Amino acid sequence: MQSAYTVESALKAAIVKLQEGDNTSPSIDAAVLLCHALDKPRSYLLTWPEKHLTSEQESEFNALLKRRLTGEPVAYIIGEREFWSLPLKVSPSTLIPRPDTERLVEVALDKTYGKQGAILDLGTGTGAIALALASEMPNRQVTGIDLRPEAQQLATENAQRLNITNATFLHGSWFEPLSSEEAVKFSLIVSNPPYIEKNDPHLSQGDVRFEPITALVAEEKGLADIRYISENARGFLENEGWLAFEHGYDQGLAVREIMQALGYLDVVTEKDYGGNDRVTLGRYCS
Repeated sequence: MQSAYTVESALKAAIVKLQEGDNTSPSIDAAVLLCHALDKPRSYLLTWPEKHLTSEQESEFNALLKRRLTGEPVAYIIGEREFWSLPLKVSPSTLIPRPDTERLVEVALDKTYGKQGAILDLGTGTGAIALALASEMPNRQVTGIDLRPEAQQLATENAQRLNITNATFLHGSWFEPLSSEEAVKFSLIVSNPPYIEKNDPHLSQGDVRFEPITALVAEEKGLADIRYISENARGFLENEGWLAFEHGYDQGLAVREIMQALGYLDVVTEKDYGGNDRVTLGRYCS
């Protein structure tokens, strides 16, 4: 049965509702949700604005819109998010990949592109960082580890969907899954670990409210996991290997001090696209 709504009128009505709900990106969110309901690309909205929705499509779109109006992230609603031009499946068991995290990939590539050696991604989540690096350096083996078995399974599924064969994902706490393997060494270790303080007000705002708290919060003013990884990475890095972190905008100095105190050399902090400290890395000589 045909709906009274056309593509154009459904889109406009949804934008108004999202604006009333204090949504920060109503036009984008409405378009993404409508495309998902129609199972069409974004270009369809521009090409066929006068096309009527079916009753089923209208019902599906309204259901998606209702979820977004409660604050649920669009990525969780449609089950997908693009990262480094890779379409990744996401779920509430993982963080939603964000553009700022692409800076970690860029910095890692800048330091190690064209070199040899295995790569390790700690707290891999959807596998976003690991898969981005694996796609850019297909001659190197990438291993991702996550504490949550659902995340490990999701990352594995993403690798299979993208036909990326040089990435493997393990389940466990930080370096634990590697302890039984003999002489495992990496030329690059990257991580986007939990780095938010447990009383940070941002935890009760926006998309973060729906994301797994264990992937966000760390003790010691958000630095506990960064400290732990920095200490233990020394036993898993090849000589002259690099360790790189994503961290909070105000943690650059603290992360540099942690790494320098542990003997890392050439420690430097790189800024994100907004001009904030975001990635700190250093080289370790064993």
